[in-house]
Amino acid sequence: MPPTPYNQGIFRAGPPATTTDPLVPEPLALDIIQKLPEECATLKLAKHVQMSTSTLRQPVLDVLPTAYFVNQTVPDMGLKRTTNQAWANVNLIVEEIAVIVPVPDSYLADAAFPIWDQIRPRLVEAIGKTIDQACLFGVGSPATWSPGIVPAAIAAGNTVTSGTGADIAVDLAVLGERVTKEGITNVTGWATRPGFKWKLMQTRSSQGVPIYEPDLQNGTGGSLFGYPAQEVKNGAWDPTLADLVMGDWTMALLGMRQDISFKMFDQGVINDASGVVIWNAMQNDGQAMRVTMRLAWATANPVTALRPNAATRFPFGVLRAPAGQQS
Repeated sequence: MPPTPYNQGIFRAGPPATTTDPLVPEPLALDIIQKLPEECATLKLAKHVQMSTSTLRQPVLDVLPTAYFVNQTVPDMGLKRTTNQAWANVNLIVEEIAVIVPVPDSYLADAAFPIWDQIRPRLVEAIGKTIDQACLFGVGSPATWSPGIVPAAIAAGNTVTSGTGADIAVDLAVLGERVTKEGITNVTGWATRPGFKWKLMQTRSSQGVPIYEPDLQNGTGGSLFGYPAQEVKNGAWDPTLADLVMGDWTMALLGMRQDISFKMFDQGVINDASGVVIWNAMQNDGQAMRVTMRLAWATANPVTALRPNAATRFPFGVLRAPAGQQS
């Protein structure tokens, strides 16, 4: 008789990590590992202006009046001089943000998760990123909109480089003083790069006591010097240009014409810019979700008694990272 074998039996096919056994089903987790969608900082900080049409003119004070002493060379016969006051228009022009997501019916039927419930919040996040990129940095911004806050503040000279002062708190105070010297006394909030609050929490007094403690009672945003601070964590922030933006956010105007809206389609085609059909809902057996939002953006830069020159006046300041450092 042949010797009794010791290596026979019924075993799982393949290693555990990559099993392909025909009798052992591969389970699927009942949730998707992902982080929650991030908010749009500009939508939270800027002033909302409701628009009933696609354009709106916002008058802004542009020239201040001047008063004079009366020349009394001849008593009681002095001539009084004249002055003027003028306004300029800030134009809010509505532009549309939109995108379409096509999904085959077979994929929707076979998926173990509700696909549209997963897509919808990510589209909202994507629109928020597009808004923040345009309004804060001018990235992809329509030609009809005002320049982004960061490049406009840099052009006006409203910047302080991080590390210039004894600590980060000094740098922020110097930046606040610089903006205030232009007559912008109504600082209402801050927008910062991701992780900036952790940098603040590294700041200590001479006794080693933390100087900055986040306001845990004020939601995820917290506050800085008593003003709301919003970290931009949706991927829109460019750390090579700025660590932080501060200023009077009532001067940042978001014209709201149509809020985010979704629409489903099971008929229709998607073509490219040259008119070539790329996807046909009927022939390809699919559905498509379209999301749209219509809004306008402009920054107001009203004249102040301290800085009549608009080229060197802007209601925002930027804390910049040291050269070559993405801090």
